[in-house]
Amino acid sequence: MQSELTNQKRATLNQYHDVRARCKTLFLQKTADYGTSWRVLRPVSVADQIYIKAWRIRQLQSGARQLVEDSIESEFIGIVNYGIIGLVQLTLPQDESLELTPEEAGACYQQQADLVEALMLRKNNDYGEAWRQMAQESLVDLILTKLLRIRQILANDGHTQVSEGIDANLNDIVNYALFALIKIEETAVV
Repeated sequence: MQSELTNQKRATLNQYHDVRARCKTLFLQKTADYGTSWRVLRPVSVADQIYIKAWRIRQLQSGARQLVEDSIESEFIGIVNYGIIGLVQLTLPQDESLELTPEEAGACYQQQADLVEALMLRKNNDYGEAWRQMAQESLVDLILTKLLRIRQILANDGHTQVSEGIDANLNDIVNYALFALIKIEETAVV
């Protein structure tokens, strides 16, 4: 039983790295196209960008007619990338230049992605990979819940009394979206 669990955790980590690499590749490609224009985004704008993508996924999951070609998978990739952008924005000083070199942007992305992964490993250990039993719809609902929490924290001028902050919610959002991408990938293989 213990080796079976270890094999599952190893498989999860490999899948996690694969989907995260796809997200980072797109981030780097868009950085080559647009530079770091995302540096002007404030926390509320990052939350709103993620909200738009999560709400669209929810609409499509609920049977809404799709008129835009972007897939649910591409929307989850966008959620991952905007979540990491939000984390980067929280760590860079306010007076930092808006323009980062592609190398600097990639390094900032990787640093935050590594922190998000470390959190995933700790939580995945404690929760026993419970996300594997969850519906994709539940992952979207949790993302939306975390976004509403971020909006409330921002309405409270960034302060919480007993709850985690914006960064913790963004970490969870990124991990939920990565889990959804793993689930999509697994479904496509079957």
